[in-house]
Amino acid sequence: MHGNSLWMLVAQSDYITKLVLLILLGLSVICWTIFLYKVILLYIKKNQLKLLAKRLSSISTFDELRGLALAFNDTLPGYFLRKNFGSLKMYLEGEPNKSSLNEREIVSLQQQVEQSVDDILQTEESYLPFLFTSASVSPLLGLFGTVWGLVHAFIRISEKQSADITTVAPGIAEALITTLAGLLVAIPALVMYHYLMSEIRTIERQLFILADKFSFIVQKLFSR
Repeated sequence: MHGNSLWMLVAQSDYITKLVLLILLGLSVICWTIFLYKVILLYIKKNQLKLLAKRLSSISTFDELRGLALAFNDTLPGYFLRKNFGSLKMYLEGEPNKSSLNEREIVSLQQQVEQSVDDILQTEESYLPFLFTSASVSPLLGLFGTVWGLVHAFIRISEKQSADITTVAPGIAEALITTLAGLLVAIPALVMYHYLMSEIRTIERQLFILADKFSFIVQKLFSR
């Protein structure tokens, strides 16, 4: 009964209120799509990073490092290894029969490793600003719809020259629907944003552990 009454209020609302509700519905669908997509990907990538960190602990030769990069091809840690392995290879191939790196080259390589971590994190944070923006904008859209509905409620009062409950209640209820809709979008979007940021911070820690292990292996194998 209450559900039918709610849908009746939505159906009877004017085009501005319906437009606000439609925008909020669209924001909600996009937010949930982003959240589910990111949750699945981040879960997979965290497991891949853990596995690679374990495998790196047993690396002792350049060929093993190359094989590990190939084994993790088309994965997040694989991208990290390929990018930094390519930089390492570039330094080693800079001179004929070169088998070690000088201090300047090692420092430069470490900086490139850190830059690759930053690039990965920037990619992982894509779409998250949309969640934060939706969480910020949705209550304001809901408030706009509420104010618009209240204006119409007062217009009805002036038209009927009456302020009894039967005159006021439908307009007030219609106005408050948009506030409710705005909160139903904003609260989950804010929770999604902070949850995903927490997961990305976990990946950030794993990447820096990976970067430290990679740098240690490079120094052990190629430092003079």
